[in-house]
Amino acid sequence: MSSLMRVKRILVGSPIPTDLAMRERLSPVTGLAVFASDALSSVAYATEEILLILVLAGGAALYLSVPIAVAIAALIVIVVSSYRQTIRAYPQGGGSYIVTRQNLGRYPSLVAGAALQVDYVLTVAVSVAAGIAAITSALPLLYPYRVALCVVGVAGIAVANLRGVREAGRLFAVPTYLFLAAYAVLLGWGGVQWLRSGGTAPEPAHVPAPVVGLSVFLVLRAFASGCAALTGIEAVSDGVPAFRPPEARNARAVLAALGVILVGLFIGISVLAHAFGVVPIEGETVNSQLARRVFGLTPPYYALQAVTALILILAANTSFADFPRLASFLARDRFIPRQFANRGDRLAYSNGIMILAVLSVALLVVFHGDTHALIPLYAVGVFVSFTLSQASMVRYWTRHRSPGWPFRAVVNGTGAAATGLVAVIIAMTKFTHGAWIVIVLIPCMLLLFSAVRRHYDDVALQLSVEGAEPPRPPTTHTVLLLIGDVHRGMFPAVAYAQALSPTARAVYVEVDPEATRRFEDRWGKYGQGLPLVVLRSPYRTVAGPFLEYLDHLQRQDPDQVITIILPEFVPARWWQHLLHNQTALVIKGALLFRRRVIVTNVPYHLKA
Repeated sequence: MSSLMRVKRILVGSPIPTDLAMRERLSPVTGLAVFASDALSSVAYATEEILLILVLAGGAALYLSVPIAVAIAALIVIVVSSYRQTIRAYPQGGGSYIVTRQNLGRYPSLVAGAALQVDYVLTVAVSVAAGIAAITSALPLLYPYRVALCVVGVAGIAVANLRGVREAGRLFAVPTYLFLAAYAVLLGWGGVQWLRSGGTAPEPAHVPAPVVGLSVFLVLRAFASGCAALTGIEAVSDGVPAFRPPEARNARAVLAALGVILVGLFIGISVLAHAFGVVPIEGETVNSQLARRVFGLTPPYYALQAVTALILILAANTSFADFPRLASFLARDRFIPRQFANRGDRLAYSNGIMILAVLSVALLVVFHGDTHALIPLYAVGVFVSFTLSQASMVRYWTRHRSPGWPFRAVVNGTGAAATGLVAVIIAMTKFTHGAWIVIVLIPCMLLLFSAVRRHYDDVALQLSVEGAEPPRPPTTHTVLLLIGDVHRGMFPAVAYAQALSPTARAVYVEVDPEATRRFEDRWGKYGQGLPLVVLRSPYRTVAGPFLEYLDHLQRQDPDQVITIILPEFVPARWWQHLLHNQTALVIKGALLFRRRVIVTNVPYHLKA
């Protein structure tokens, strides 16, 4: 086993056979950890995003944070109810892309797919950046290294997911439930302290002077920012096939539990932040301030910050669970490269996991790991996909008319109307703050999807055997052995060339006349009688003169097939390749697009 393979086995683990795929399915307990961590963790920054907007109008506007949180909680209930209907209708998996494709057609489904892919990348970036912000809030000395910490966080989650869905669930189950327990204690003990103090909200400290007046637009902007709390809800619907049988019932149970927990945490944190007069400040998150007010700088405070950071970073796991699965659906339908449909050694969609990690790291580097800079790009895509999915379900119920369909159509129709309205609000209020990037990016992705599909359709048409006639056999077969030196590695290649054709000949490109004379002497002794053609190269390149010689041969007989034999010695260690010229690789690249030219490598393996 090579060194690289040993490292891979240590990080990723041993391969899992296909017939054990069912064993990798998730129970409801681990399923909640895998698919709900994104939605649950959003409570760690959604309230802060509301306050960051309201504080622009001064302390007098902060009381609106609670009504806005209640409105968003109502929206959470609507979306959860809608997706439970989707799971009922699509027990094999009802992500936005699949549901929209089957009910609204190709292009709406591609919009949903593109929007979700963008959202998944942003989810990873925002979650990891927010997690690192929780760490630097408690340990300010680490603040200058936040980008590097973000990169390490993304890499760790990617490696965990490359090990397989079930192992990722085991790794992330404990932090998820520790997070829930820690915040239950925070809200419970914080509520007790507030009631003991008389149940009045203190005046917020350090409130900046109003920058703008309180307006409907500002309230809508705060609402749009707080809607980040809904990201990740659709993940359960996308990931139904990952659950153990009965898949749909387990997924619906997890989604219901997620909705209850999410509403409770979000409302609780928003109310408690208002009750303690917490406002956003530079260098410390709202949740950190809240925990410090409740616990002081005691071990419970640091424990809560630790589990907050951990769940925020691990929240990116939801995207790592769903992005590769969505990519596999798009690849199966030939809208993105087919490699994304392939499972790796551990039955995970490894290519999707790795590309998601690379894109997320790029975003974190570009935006310097700043959560607030990434948030304006966030949630546009997810609400577009919400709307298309729920509108598709309305069409599904009206077409199938199964028992109880009017009620279900109303539930999904309400969800489509609510999320569509929110999508418009987010696009309007965040457009100049970065949302325009996502709005422009989605149509560009549609063009890319269409171009990839046209390519695959064209390839399928050209490779189809229907109506095809066998080609004429070649009139002649010319065999050329491209040789660069006389050594042991050439002997198998010479024997192979002579076995292919009695008229085979060797070709040598001269870059140094003195070296050519020595080569010809040695060839006469060891060339086993194979004729030698010497090509002059005034500019000391091998590829140019050889390609000109091929042009000459093909002009003489366009119907002939030319086989190029390349002898190569293979070093025992991978890094030793870097110490040798890659002439054979250059020649193979140059000949790749030549018609009626076949390139054959004859390797000679060196010993360690």
